[in-house]
Amino acid sequence: MIARVWRGVAADAGAYLRHFDGSVLPALQKIAGFQGTRVLRREKEILVTTFWESMDAVRAFAGADPEKAVVEPEARAALVAFDDFVRHYEVVR
Repeated sequence: MIARVWRGVAADAGAYLRHFDGSVLPALQKIAGFQGTRVLRREKEILVTTFWESMDAVRAFAGADPEKAVVEPEARAALVAFDDFVRHYEVVR
């Protein structure tokens, strides 16, 4: 299993989380190999970890450059800063 980790800072964390729950999560759930997600919040900082069956499944979501963050315009509108990259980790436990 692969963990894909991304970080952003929200002007309004509630607005970002509503976008995530209403748009991002339903879209992720339709992608083969998506295994789940965890969203962590510390004040305005948001850390999103998605879990994938394989890097091939990650590419089905992220495209040819899986290290590049996928940040939709609606998410950008709720964020004051965000990483334009992601990190991938092999889940070992």
